Amino acid sequence: MASSRFIITVIGSDRVGIVAKVTTVMASFNVNIVDITQTIMQGIFTMIMLAEAPQENFDLSAFQEAMSAEGKSLGVEVKVQHEDAFRFMHRV
Repeated sequence: MASSRFIITVIGSDRVGIVAKVTTVMASFNVNIVDITQTIMQGIFTMIMLAEAPQENFDLSAFQEAMSAEGKSLGVEVKVQHEDAFRFMHRV
């Protein structure tokens, strides 16, 4: 893949600790936040991050599994997509 950047989306009912727990998983994989936006819309937490992994041999599958598992434990949906795939899927 050409880049080591990812789009991470988090959506679910708002509760304390979502950002802290999601970013803790990211840190354990040495994934850095490049850009972030989050809001709460009528009790629904939404967050989108552009993130990157500095290492060349990044295990995207393991990262996706860990993020999804953390999301389940929080009661939110966490999706991780490679930036190239995300851009391809959302092009006009």
